[in-house]
Amino acid sequence: MRFAPPRAGVRLRRDASRLVSVVFIATALTLPCAARAQSAASDLRLAAPITRWDAALPLGNGLLGGLVWGRGDTLNVSLDRGDLWDLRLPSTVTRPDWTYRTVRDLVASGDHKKRVELFDDPYDKIAYPTKLPAGRLVLVLDSGAVARRFTLRLATADAVVSYGDREVTGFFSAAEPVALFRIPWRSARVAIIAPKSVDTLGYPAAELGHTADRTWMVQRAALGLRYAIVAGTRVIGDSMLVAVTVTSTTDGADPLALGRSRVTAALARGYERVQAPHRAWWRRFWAGSSVQVPDTAIQGQYDRVKYYYGAASRRGAPPIPLQGVWTADGGTLPPWKGDFHNDLNTQTTYLACDAAGLVDACRSWLDYNWRLLPAYRRFARDFFGVKGAAVPGVMALDGAALGGWGQYSLSPTMGAWVAQSFFSHWKVTQDRTFLMQRAYPFLTEIGTALFALTAPDARGMLKLPLSTSPEINDNAPSSWLPPNTNFDLALMRRLAGALEETATAVGDRTAAAHWHATLAHLDPLDRDSAGALTFARGHPYAESHRHFSHAMAIHPLALLDPEGADSATVRATLDGIGTHGSDWWTGYSFAWYGAMLARAGRADEATKQLEIFTRAFILPNGFHVNGDQTKSGLSKYTYRPFTLEGNFLAMHAVQEMLMQSWGGTVRVFPAVAARWPDATFRALRAEGGFIVSATRRGGCTASVRIVATHAGLLRLRDPFDAASARWSRTDFERAGRDLLFRLRAGEVLAGAVPPEAAARC
Repeated sequence: MRFAPPRAGVRLRRDASRLVSVVFIATALTLPCAARAQSAASDLRLAAPITRWDAALPLGNGLLGGLVWGRGDTLNVSLDRGDLWDLRLPSTVTRPDWTYRTVRDLVASGDHKKRVELFDDPYDKIAYPTKLPAGRLVLVLDSGAVARRFTLRLATADAVVSYGDREVTGFFSAAEPVALFRIPWRSARVAIIAPKSVDTLGYPAAELGHTADRTWMVQRAALGLRYAIVAGTRVIGDSMLVAVTVTSTTDGADPLALGRSRVTAALARGYERVQAPHRAWWRRFWAGSSVQVPDTAIQGQYDRVKYYYGAASRRGAPPIPLQGVWTADGGTLPPWKGDFHNDLNTQTTYLACDAAGLVDACRSWLDYNWRLLPAYRRFARDFFGVKGAAVPGVMALDGAALGGWGQYSLSPTMGAWVAQSFFSHWKVTQDRTFLMQRAYPFLTEIGTALFALTAPDARGMLKLPLSTSPEINDNAPSSWLPPNTNFDLALMRRLAGALEETATAVGDRTAAAHWHATLAHLDPLDRDSAGALTFARGHPYAESHRHFSHAMAIHPLALLDPEGADSATVRATLDGIGTHGSDWWTGYSFAWYGAMLARAGRADEATKQLEIFTRAFILPNGFHVNGDQTKSGLSKYTYRPFTLEGNFLAMHAVQEMLMQSWGGTVRVFPAVAARWPDATFRALRAEGGFIVSATRRGGCTASVRIVATHAGLLRLRDPFDAASARWSRTDFERAGRDLLFRLRAGEVLAGAVPPEAAARC
């Protein structure tokens, strides 16, 4: 149906109700799609002083990162670069018997001590491989300056530090690898401090130097790596401009000369000219999608985490490891080596980006894994003894396996979880080129290696030789569970099903038949006497634990339908998690549980978990910390190390409450609590290539707008449940609670209810 204003002199003969229908559907067609500037309400505002690096304002451009903090007249910027790594391998890891066969033999013989020595100690007792901090820029301002407030403006991705009636401002350019700070005094002392933490790695002391307007540091690291921090100053009127960058031998043979060149060019162009493309980049970033919910804390957390995607994950730069581009500046190397944990952290970090339409951030993760395929093939060949590709559960920047709690760090199913990211990206974008050139080949390589390790049991069902469920029983011998655990089995079933679907989509009938047969030779998921998912046969979820690995089939893999035949299993599993409590949960557990509850439509419970997360498990600057910072008994973990996956899980949980697309159906406001009567989202992406916007008023859906980026069938759960709803297309079918629309590429579908109907809900 098309809507156009009547020609002059043409009398409208439609009745009043029809005119109202036209008006409110036309409104639904236009208003929700309008791009909105990021609100300042979620800006980060912190009182001075900030005395710790992990409580600082986070800035970044994907490759470079900085944390702004300080007190009095001293302003610190802790500097990081995503590809600064010590990539040396412990000698144990290079031994010819460092293989899966050795793990199997040691488990079979019960020699736990030897297994720990070979496969855990290299990670636990040797500092490298590890992420490296770059260093610290220190600005000492006018002696009368006293910092009053630190502000991170999300819309423009810049920091403002207030000193009474003066402000220091700064940003990490989104367009080039340099950061600029403008100081409202003509002079300031500029220094660079080398991190003491790298002393433990045996590096020589950093080379420091300065001239009247340049300061630098050069650090020699391992395997020929050298990196430099270069800062420069320029006085302009009554203020000083400071430019800083971090370069390395990855950029060129002489990182110091390159750093000087970048700083000189930025200073010559000036603050406004460097800032212009930076601000343009962030305008485009925020224009992509938006979410508005009536909870200030949860809204702020959502907006800041979306900002993290823009600041820490860009195509062409490394993806987000445990701490992103904000590596520790506390005198020690980063916790858990700042590495890539693929037994939960990396995958959940990137759960929210597809639905938010953040393709640049998503492709940072996907392109990185694609580039590492040669390393993954070597790992499959050398460690597992099979063809195809395998992803280490814990790895360095170059994809090298690190070991450490080898039950999980060396599990063969972690690659299946990484492959799920490729599958999900294709499902949401419907990008056929990506399917043909990336998703299908990557899934095939992972499937080839994983299923080569299986063997049929007496019933012909495929079993892995060893099986675990992260991180059940930690590193004890009892962590080896009867194959296949529900964690491994869910990933195997998801991978086989995804391969059948993608093979069919590319027209590979032979492969599709093979993967269909493979799926038929995998057991159903194990359940206990109450119908809840177990960790493995004979191992129910019987005590509090941080990692809900047994429930992967519910979320995020969507193998079980919480609304249909599997509803009893889903209900029993989620009830069991809640019954055993949160004593041994970390922060990400609350966010993940909230997402699972949202998937099951349990809105009030999901909202409660997010409220707990934002109250107790994030620092004032927004970073997720593993322990309960309120020390109020929410968790027995009360420690402080920050890792970012909990933040991204919470962002994902909000999106799950507002819009879901799994099992072939798009659902609008499927899990919004009654205490959120009003909510809006714009341009969230659903499976099938649909861009969805919707508004909720007074507890009911008021309008929906869906853009089809590709031609196809839209199956939409009726968002209105009201006879008065009107759609811009009347030629749709009903299938139970769902509406079926066949849409053309580029077509816009809109639906709404009149105001009087919304008022009655």
